[in-house]
Amino acid sequence: MKKNILSVKTLAVVVLFSIQYANAQKKAPQLGKASLDEVINAMTPEEKATLLVGPGMPGYAGLVPLEGEPDVRVLGQAGGTRAIPRLGIPETVVADGPAGLRIQPKRKNNPNTFYATAFPVGTLLASTWNPELIEAVGKAMGEEVKEYGVDVLLAPALNIHRNPLNGRNFEYYSEDPLVAGKIASAYIKGIQANGVGTSIKHFSANNQETNRLTINAHISERAMREIYLRGFEIAIKESSPWTVMSSYNKVDGIYTSASKDLLTTVLRDEWGYKGYVMTDWFGGYPGFENILKDGVVSDVTAQVNAGNDLLMPGMEPQYNALVAAIKNGKADKTAVNASLKRILSYVLQSPTFKKYKYSNKPDLKAHAQVTRTAGAEGMVLLKNESNVLPYTNTTGTLAVFGDTSYNFIAGGTGSGDVNEAYSVSLIEGLTNAGYKIDNDLKTAYTPFVEAVVAKEMKRREENGGLLAVPQRLPEMPLDKNMVAQKAKSDAAAVITIGRASGENEDRHIDNDFYLGQDEIKMINTVADAFHAEGKKVIVILNIGGVIETYSWKDKVDAILLAWQAGQEGGNAVADVLNGKVNPSGKLTMTFPVSYNDHASASNWLGAPANNPTDVYYREGIYVGYRYFNTFDVKPSYDFGYGSSYTTFEYSNLNLSNTSFTNEIKVTVTVKNTGKTAGKEVAQLYLAAPAKLTDKPTEELKGFAKTKTLKPGESETLSFTLKAKDLASFIDAQSAWVAEKGTYTVKLGASSKDIKLKKEFTVSSDITAEKVHDTFKTEDSFKDLENK
Repeated sequence: MKKNILSVKTLAVVVLFSIQYANAQKKAPQLGKASLDEVINAMTPEEKATLLVGPGMPGYAGLVPLEGEPDVRVLGQAGGTRAIPRLGIPETVVADGPAGLRIQPKRKNNPNTFYATAFPVGTLLASTWNPELIEAVGKAMGEEVKEYGVDVLLAPALNIHRNPLNGRNFEYYSEDPLVAGKIASAYIKGIQANGVGTSIKHFSANNQETNRLTINAHISERAMREIYLRGFEIAIKESSPWTVMSSYNKVDGIYTSASKDLLTTVLRDEWGYKGYVMTDWFGGYPGFENILKDGVVSDVTAQVNAGNDLLMPGMEPQYNALVAAIKNGKADKTAVNASLKRILSYVLQSPTFKKYKYSNKPDLKAHAQVTRTAGAEGMVLLKNESNVLPYTNTTGTLAVFGDTSYNFIAGGTGSGDVNEAYSVSLIEGLTNAGYKIDNDLKTAYTPFVEAVVAKEMKRREENGGLLAVPQRLPEMPLDKNMVAQKAKSDAAAVITIGRASGENEDRHIDNDFYLGQDEIKMINTVADAFHAEGKKVIVILNIGGVIETYSWKDKVDAILLAWQAGQEGGNAVADVLNGKVNPSGKLTMTFPVSYNDHASASNWLGAPANNPTDVYYREGIYVGYRYFNTFDVKPSYDFGYGSSYTTFEYSNLNLSNTSFTNEIKVTVTVKNTGKTAGKEVAQLYLAAPAKLTDKPTEELKGFAKTKTLKPGESETLSFTLKAKDLASFIDAQSAWVAEKGTYTVKLGASSKDIKLKKEFTVSSDITAEKVHDTFKTEDSFKDLENK
C-alpha cells in the first residue's frame, strides 16, 4: 500500500513537471494573432516599460550611430517604438517634419543618396486656403514617408500665431483656429492616404520658443477652448491622426505631457480620440542639461497616468523609473494597459508590421512639381500699383538686389528642415523663366553672398549645429552712383528681403521684425534711383513669418509675399511674376503697422524678462484680427487679404432660413469681372450677440476657394453653419452656447473687405455642447474684454 502511495506522488510530480515544461515550451501570444489583451497580459513589467519608453536617438539628425549603438533603419529618424520579439512586436520608425521628410541623405556602407522633397513651409501652405491642394501635398509627402521606410511623420504643427515673433510660426498655419484646423486636416488626410501616420503637434499652447521646456502658460479656459484647442479639435475629429504629440510647456502649472485635463478629459473623453499620445522630445524635463543626469527624470508616472502613452525619445532613467512604478503600483495599471493597447493598435496598422517592402525610391520628380504648384498658389500679392505685375518684359534687363535673391531661403531650420537634392534660387528661377539678369550685379553679389553665408554657417556650427538659430545676412553695401547707372540701363529693379528662423529661439523686434538699417538703405537707394528714371521696383518677401511693411511699402511699386516655398521656390516666384500663375494666396495672419499693435505684445514671453517662468495670456480670445477689428486697430495688411491680377464680384448672398434651428446653409456667387483667369477665396465671418459674454466684432466661420474662373465666369460657393459654429464658450456653464438674438453673416474677400451681409435669428439660447470643467488657473487674472 505504501508503495502505491509513493507511486501516486511520483506520478503527480511527473505530471506537474510535464505541465510546467509544456507551458515553458508554449509560444507566447503573438501580436496580430492573439488579442491585444492577451499580448498585454503576457508582458512583464520590463516589457511594458520597453513599449512605453522610446528607443533613444541613435543616428538622429545625421549623427552616425556611435560604436556599440544599434544601427537604425533610416538614418536621421527621430525615434520610434521598440521591438519585443518574444511577442512578435516589431520596432517602428518616426521622423520629422512639417515641410517634408527629414532624413539624412547618406548612410553607412551605402553609396546611394536618399534625398527628400522640401515642400513649402506652413505659412505658405495655409495661405493657399485650399484644402484640396494641401491634401495633394500631403499625399506626395506621405509617399516619401512610406517609401523611405518610415511609419509616422512628426507633423503637422498647427499652434496659433499668438505673436509674430514666435520662432516657429513658419511651421504653423494661422492666428485663426478654423484655418489652422482645416489646413491641418487636409494635410493629415493626404499623408495618411498612403497607409502611414501623422503626429499632430504641439498639443497645446506651444506659442513661444523662449524657455519652451519650462514656461508656464496661464490661459483662461475660454481662450484655451476657443483659440488654442479649437484647431486641434477640428483636425482630430475630421482626419483622425494616428498620433498626437504633447508640447513642452506647462498650462496653468502642469506640464501638458502630465495633464489629465488635456490628454484624457478633452482629447479622449470629449473629442473621442482613439490614437496614442507621445511627448515632444524630452518633454516634461526642466532643461536639456539635466536629461542624462542620474536620477533626473520627468515624472513618468504622472505622464502615463494622465494619458501620455509614449515617452520620447526614451532614456534609461525613464525606463528604470517606469519599471519600478509598474511594479510598485504607482503607475495605474488601467492607464498603463490602455497606453499599451493604443500603441499596439498603431503598430498593427503600421507599414512595418505589414512588412511593406519600401523602395527607397519615391517619385521625387513628380513631387517637385507638386511643391512648385503649391508654392505659387500660396504666394500673396500685397501690392501691385499700376498693375506692374505680371511683369512680362523679357527683353530688358532686371537689376536684382538683396543677398537673399542669390541665396533664396527654401524653409526654416530645426525639425522643420529638409535635406533636399537642390534648391532653386530666385536668380535661377528668373533665368529659367527667360528673364535677363544684370550680370554686373550678379558678379558683385555672388562672392559677397558666398562669404557671408560661409561665415553664418560657421557661426551656426559653433552654436548648436543643426539646431542653431539662423541670423539674417548683412546686405551688401550699394554705391549710389552704381545704382543710378543701373537705373538708366536696366528695365526694372527686384529687391528680395529674406528672413529665416527655427527652433530654440524666438525672433527679435529689431533687425528682424523691423527691417535693418542696411535693408532700409537698400530700398531707399534703389527706389529713389529707379523712380527717378520712371522705372518700377518690385519687392519679393522671402520670409517665414510676419515683418513690418507699413513704413516702407509706399516706396515700392509691387510687393509679392513669396514666403519660403521649398526647393522649387525660385521657379514658383517666376511663375507668379510672369503671370503663368495668377496669385490667389491670402494672409492667414495680420500684418500690423507696429509690433506693439498686437494685443499680446505687452505680455509676450512672460516674466521675469531676463528668464521668464510664467506668461499670462491676458489678451484672452483677442488674438490677431479678433483684436485688430474689434478694437479698431489699423493693420498694414488685414487678415484674409490678398490681391490678384483680376477682379471679382460677389453677389446673391442667400441663407436657407432666417431663423436658426439645426443649421443654416449659406450660398454666394463669385464672378471673375476682370480680364485674367484666376481663383478667389470667399470668407464667411459671423457677428454674434454678446450678452452672456463679450465677443469679437466678427469671427471666421467658413471659407471656400473657387476653381480657376475664366473672365466672365461665375461659381456659387456653399457654406453650412451649425450650432457649434454660432457658439462661444461660456465658462460659468462649462458649455458652448449659441446665444439668442440676431446674427450677421458677412461674406468678403478679407476680414476688412466685406462685400455682402445678411442676418438670421436664434429664438432661444442653444447649448451646442456641454463639456467638463477643466483648465482652472492657479492664479486668477482677467482676460481682455470688449466693453
